[in-house]
Amino acid sequence: MTERRHPPPDAMAHFAARKAELAAFQARLPALRTAGVEALQRLMPIAQSDTGQSQVIARFLLSLYNGDRFPFDLTDFRRLDLALFNDCMAVLAMDFSPEKEVHKYFENGGECFESLAKEWGFRDFYGEQSFR
Repeated sequence: MTERRHPPPDAMAHFAARKAELAAFQARLPALRTAGVEALQRLMPIAQSDTGQSQVIARFLLSLYNGDRFPFDLTDFRRLDLALFNDCMAVLAMDFSPEKEVHKYFENGGECFESLAKEWGFRDFYGEQSFR
């Protein structure tokens, strides 16, 4: 019969710290989701308008919808004012542990996001529908 080995104390401490960190995150999750949904509702109309910041917001939202098809350059965040940047971060925090996919927060969300890509002329990197 083999002797049962116990993890070293530092491994146990690390595991306990990670478990506490996860519990703290789960306690904050409802507030993160609420803030993220509110920010998402503010960002979509901006993405559908026609400004330089709107283009960044549209690309950011589309990257959450489907990052393979619509990649986002993180340096584009530098083109946003602070309030819009903070809203993007709230949506990203919400999407870190998603309750549902980002387009599901809107009625006909898939169509809405596909239309957004088409209206902005963003290239679909799958190549199925190259809008540009």
